Amino acid sequence: MTRSLQDTPLPEKSLPEKTLPEKPLLEICYQDEHIIAVNKPAGWLVHRSWLDRHETVFVMQTLRDQIGQHVFPVHRLDRPTSGVLLMGLSSDVARLLSQQLERHEMQKTYHAVVRGWIEEAATLDYPLVEELDKIADKFAAEKPAQPAVTHYRPLAKVECPVAIGRYPTSRFTLTELKPETGRKHQLRRHMRHLRHPIIGDTAHGDLRQNRGFTEHFGSRRLMLHASELALTHPVSGEPLVLRAGFDDAWQQVAEQLGWTLP
Repeated sequence: MTRSLQDTPLPEKSLPEKTLPEKPLLEICYQDEHIIAVNKPAGWLVHRSWLDRHETVFVMQTLRDQIGQHVFPVHRLDRPTSGVLLMGLSSDVARLLSQQLERHEMQKTYHAVVRGWIEEAATLDYPLVEELDKIADKFAAEKPAQPAVTHYRPLAKVECPVAIGRYPTSRFTLTELKPETGRKHQLRRHMRHLRHPIIGDTAHGDLRQNRGFTEHFGSRRLMLHASELALTHPVSGEPLVLRAGFDDAWQQVAEQLGWTLP
């Protein structure tokens, strides 16, 4: 008996399995049963916002999925800023940490690359008027200037044979910044006031310097990093210092400028 080709069963084809893209993991700087701190990447939002509906990656949601429990914010970092971001693992602990922050009992240390040479350490006491968002604060009344204090210290300086603007060379300073207060964009606004804007700052910086820095050194990010956060543990009462390392963009810039990062 002969069989037609129509009667012959065709071999089953195995369909390729679809692989879902892996979610990026956050670097955890510190974790215990009460608190957690991560090294927030530059460009990430801390949490969802109706002003940024198109965004899909957020620190809080990513960390919740990563550790399998809810996290509660204590403070925030601007989207382009990287570094130490602290959260509580319960609402009660987050409240205790927020109270420390409000009483100025936490010490924050940032590092920045700024335009020009800063010659010596100093403190800037320069009140700032609150920056209002054009959409979110559309109907908010303008408030008087609030106290704002920043301590700054030059760590390294360099003069590069790179013409940006009218000068044949460009000068940059690696600067340590310690804010006493936490006004919106305080460090960025204070450095602009000192005529040493932070490189990569598109809101308060020198746009020509930003473009030139990107062209010659390849960095497109805001060169501001929250390096360290010192606090008292809200449960044990022990002093705690949280540190976040510099990302690849920072490392590459430092190498090109001949700096050793702290």
